[in-house]
Amino acid sequence: MNETQIKQHVRILGMVQVLNGSLSVLVGILVFAFLGGFGVIVDDPIAFQIFGLTGLFVGAFLLVLSAPGIVAGCGLLKRRSWARNLAIAVGILQLIIVPIGTIIGIYTFVVLAQANAETYRETFVKRLKVG
Repeated sequence: MNETQIKQHVRILGMVQVLNGSLSVLVGILVFAFLGGFGVIVDDPIAFQIFGLTGLFVGAFLLVLSAPGIVAGCGLLKRRSWARNLAIAVGILQLIIVPIGTIIGIYTFVVLAQANAETYRETFVKRLKVG
């Protein structure tokens, strides 16, 4: 891939990472709201506590898992030097989430494993230091 294609794919990858992480956060919020609401509907204080805590833990768990992807995506969009390594680490973790995470993980490797991607990042960092 040439430099123009690398720029385009790094930007797309950044948007995909942010979107994927944001959807995970949304699912976490919905799980929390659904389980908390279900606990209220049952009208049992113990069920409310169990469902509320379960929803809280699942929502927090999804938030913690999705945060690195959002950070990596924002870093890729802003062309930060650390974002490439973080995106690769996130891509490795996404491989186990079949099928969407696997597709995103493979795309991450295809884009960021290109020799031009490293050169593209180094060129951007050199421009920041000079400018």
